[in-house]
Amino acid sequence: MDAAVLSCCFRNILETSVPIGSAKSWKTTITRNRRDQVRLSLMDPSRTRINLRKPIKKLKDPQGINDPPVFTVNESLHKETRPYHDPGDSILIDFDGTVDALCNDSETDNDEEKEQIEENPEWDPEDIETITALFRGRIPQKPGKLVRKRPLPLPLPYKNRPPGLPSSKKWSRTTNSSRKSLSSRVYKDPTFLIGLAKEIRNLDPEKDVSTVLDKCSRFLRKGSLSLTVRELGHMGLPERALQIFCWVQEQPHLSPDDRLLASTVEVLARNHELKLSFKLEKFLSLSSQNVYEAVVRGFIRSGTLKLAYKLVSAAKNGKMILDSGVYAKLILELGKNPDNHVLVLNLLEELAERDDLNLTQQDCTAIMKVCIRLRKFEIVENLFNWFTDSGMKPSVVMYTTLIHSRYSNNCYREALALVWEMEGLNCLFDLPAYRVVIKLFVALNDLARAVRYFSKLKEAGFSPAFDIYMDVIKIYAVNGRIAKCKEVCKEAEVAGFKIEEQTRSLLMQLQE
Repeated sequence: MDAAVLSCCFRNILETSVPIGSAKSWKTTITRNRRDQVRLSLMDPSRTRINLRKPIKKLKDPQGINDPPVFTVNESLHKETRPYHDPGDSILIDFDGTVDALCNDSETDNDEEKEQIEENPEWDPEDIETITALFRGRIPQKPGKLVRKRPLPLPLPYKNRPPGLPSSKKWSRTTNSSRKSLSSRVYKDPTFLIGLAKEIRNLDPEKDVSTVLDKCSRFLRKGSLSLTVRELGHMGLPERALQIFCWVQEQPHLSPDDRLLASTVEVLARNHELKLSFKLEKFLSLSSQNVYEAVVRGFIRSGTLKLAYKLVSAAKNGKMILDSGVYAKLILELGKNPDNHVLVLNLLEELAERDDLNLTQQDCTAIMKVCIRLRKFEIVENLFNWFTDSGMKPSVVMYTTLIHSRYSNNCYREALALVWEMEGLNCLFDLPAYRVVIKLFVALNDLARAVRYFSKLKEAGFSPAFDIYMDVIKIYAVNGRIAKCKEVCKEAEVAGFKIEEQTRSLLMQLQE
C-alpha cells in the first residue's frame, strides 16, 4: 500500500495534536474546511525514491518501541483560544508507530488520492540530474542537439536603408586648436599682428623696430608682417613699414617674402614715398605680378593716376595680364574727371577684349556708373547682361544703377519693367532706389505710384531728401493738387529744408 488516506471528521475542535509512536515514520496533515470538518491524510514516504529531508534520528525509547500511542489534547481547548504559534486552521499529527486501522468515520476518495499523488510525484533520473546541475553550473545537453540554431533577428528600419557612399579609410586630419603650437596660432592672428603695429607706433623716434620684432621673431612666418605693414600705412607711418622690410631681410627664416614686398611698395606709393625710374620696362621685368599690381594700386590711391595709367599701358605692352579689379579701380578714379574720358574709353576697350573677365559686383557697378556719366548706355546693358549670365545675383545697387541708366536714356518703360522685377524678387529698396523710382514715376506722370512709393519710403524709416520733396511737389503741382503741394511744403520745412522762391511763386500762380 503506497499511501493510506484516512479521513477523520472532527466537529467543533479548534486544534488537536496527537503524537503516536511507531516503528515507521508517518507524517500527515489535517486541514479544516468551512463545515468545521478536518481531513487527515496519511502517506508512507518510505516507498518514494528520493527523500530530500534528512532522516529523523531514532531516539532510544526507555518505555519501549511497541508501546501504544498516547493521545494528548491541547489545553487551549479548555480556554477556547488558539495557540499563538499556529497562524492557520491546520492541525499536525505525528505518528511514530504503525497504524493498522482507523475505523470510525473513515472515507476513501479516489480524487483526493490523485491529488496527493500529484503533490508528491516520483522523480526520474533525468530530473534529478537536471536539479543537481543547477547547483554545479551548466545544464548538460542531450546528445544529438549539441548545437542549437539561433533565430535570425528581426529587420530594423535603419538597417534596411540603401547603403551610402563608402567612408574614406584615411583618418581625418583634424587637429585640436589647443594642441597646436604657439607659433602656428600667432603668426597669422590679426589681433597679434595689429598689436605689433600699435607697439611700433608707440616707439620713440630714435628706437628701431627691432626692439619689438626681436621678441617675437621665433613666432613669425613668411607673410605674417604684411598685415602689420598695411596697418602702419593706415597710420601714416611709411618709414616704419620700410624699417620692417629691412629687418626681415636680415632674418633667414622670413626672407624672401613677396607678400611683404608687395605690401611695403603699396604703402610707400600711397604715401608718395616710392620713386620709380623712367625705364618702366626694366621695372616690369624685375618685379612679379603681385608686386606690380600693388604698385599700381598704391599710385591709384595716392591720386597719381597718370603714372598708374602708364604702368597699366606698360604691362599691356609687356604682355602682363593684370587683374580686372585694377582696371576697375583706375576707371572709377579717372571717370571722376571729365578730362580723362579718353583714357577711360581706352581702358574699357582693353577690358572688352579680354576673355577671362573677372569683375566683382562692386567693380561692375562702379564701371556702370562711370559709363552713365559718359552716356555709354550700351556698355551698361552689356555689363549687366554679362553679370547675370555668369550666374551671379544682382544687388539693389546694381538694379538701381541700371534703372538710373535707362531713366537717363529716356527708356522709361524699360526702367519700369526693372521696378516690377525688383518687386517680384521681394528686393528691399534703399534710399537711392526710392529716389530713382520716384523720379521715374514723376517722368511718367504717374501720381498714384509716385505717392505710394513716397509713403513706402517713410514707412521704411527713411527721411526724404530735398530732391525727393521737390519731385513730389512737382507732380502734385502738375496735377493741380495745390492743397497737397502746401502740405508737402510744410513737411519739408519742418524737416529743415528751405523751399526755393521759384517754387513758392509757382504755387502762388497756380492758386490764382
